[in-house]
Amino acid sequence: MNLSYRIYHVFVRNLVSYKRFVVPTFIASLVQPLFYLITFGIGMGAYVGLFGGKPYLYFLVPGVLMSAVGLTASYECLFGTFVKMIHEKLYDSLIATPVSAEDAVAGDIAWGVFRGLISGTLMMVVAMAMGVFPVSLPAVLLLFVCMIFVGVLFGSLAMIVTSLAPNFDFFNYYTELVLTPMLFFSGVFFPLDNFPAWMKTFSKFLPLTPAVSISRAVFSGVYSTSLITDFLFIVVLEVIAFTIGVKLMKRRLIK
Repeated sequence: MNLSYRIYHVFVRNLVSYKRFVVPTFIASLVQPLFYLITFGIGMGAYVGLFGGKPYLYFLVPGVLMSAVGLTASYECLFGTFVKMIHEKLYDSLIATPVSAEDAVAGDIAWGVFRGLISGTLMMVVAMAMGVFPVSLPAVLLLFVCMIFVGVLFGSLAMIVTSLAPNFDFFNYYTELVLTPMLFFSGVFFPLDNFPAWMKTFSKFLPLTPAVSISRAVFSGVYSTSLITDFLFIVVLEVIAFTIGVKLMKRRLIK
């Protein structure tokens, strides 16, 4: 795989372009966490009661935070990348320079991670304003590291889908049949304890499940050795998805 420092230049190009739309995208990124935390955390939380002796909001925040990172990175590497590739012909311009196809794709994944970090950070700020905090400053740093890995993973998975997409409608299969159900089977909104055995086994292989487990441990301060397995699962799946995503996109860009 031909990766170089030029990934940084692709990222900076996206950052410069992003400045033109920073206000509307910032507002959109802020509204989403507010919607989830208010409607589910406060509204539904009033009926759910306590989870582990704490309000439902404390259970909800870690999962919604990781899902925000993953979904934002996914949408950026789905719709954003497709527009650059098909409508703006940006990739054609990039690979006509010393930037390789691999650099261009990896730079866009890095950009998706950055957008995911923005959403995750805004989610954390809103959660803190509502009284939900990670247990310590080192825990916050650990959370940011996890957010980066989750962003790369979901951005890479989205790149695989984008490399195969003939049009925008194709993305509906991934968003509606994969991403949306994943929110409900990864422990984001409710525990997996009462699921049937086969469903709990299935949920463990979803990329969002280990991320939610790690995030929840960071907020609660309760760590276990199983979190090491969760982290390794994310890393291994991420490396596989990144490699496949970059190769498939290169194949589509260079025919």
